[in-house]
Amino acid sequence: MFTGIVRERAKVSSFDDGRLVVESSLDPAVGDSVAVDGVCLTVAERANGSLEFDVMPETLQRAKPFGTEVNLETALRAGDPLGGHYVQGHVDGVGRVRTVEPEGDSRRVTIEAPSEILRYAVEKGSITVDGVSLTITALTEDAFEVALVRHTLDATTLGSLDPGDGVNLEVDVLAKYVERLAAR
Repeated sequence: MFTGIVRERAKVSSFDDGRLVVESSLDPAVGDSVAVDGVCLTVAERANGSLEFDVMPETLQRAKPFGTEVNLETALRAGDPLGGHYVQGHVDGVGRVRTVEPEGDSRRVTIEAPSEILRYAVEKGSITVDGVSLTITALTEDAFEVALVRHTLDATTLGSLDPGDGVNLEVDVLAKYVERLAAR
C-alpha cells in the first residue's frame, strides 16, 4: 500500500530481460515493495546505491515503458502520514498527455484516458499519475485535468511531461469497491 507521495526521482540504469535497475538513495530491504512510476514492484537486489526489480509480462502489458527517470515511493508503514490517498500500485491503464499549460509557477495538464478509467474519475477526486497522487480539477468525456504545483514539478518526473507522453494511471480503489457493492 502506498499514498502517491513520491520519495525520490530516480535514474534508470538499465532494463534488460525483465530486470529493472535504478539508482536510488532509498533503503528498502530485499523483498520490500516499492512503487516505480506507480507500479508496485518487489526489490530483488540492492547494492551500491541501486535497486533491482523483476518486471512481469503482465506489468509490461498494462503499464507504459519505463523512461530514463522514474518516481519511487516505498511502501506505507504503520504510523506513516497519509499525505496522498490509498494507492495499491496496480496500474489500471495508460493515459496520454493532451496538453500542458503554464499557470504561474504551476501547470495544468490534460490527460486523455480510456473510458474504463474515466468511469471512476470525479472532479475533486483522487487519481494516481505515474505514481503521484493528484486531484482531478476538471473532467470531460475523454479526459481529465490536473494542476501540478511547483513542488510536484520539481520532485517528480511530471515536470517533464509533454503532449503525447504516456502516463500510468491508477484510479481510487475506493471507487471500485463502491461500484462492486452497489452492483449487488
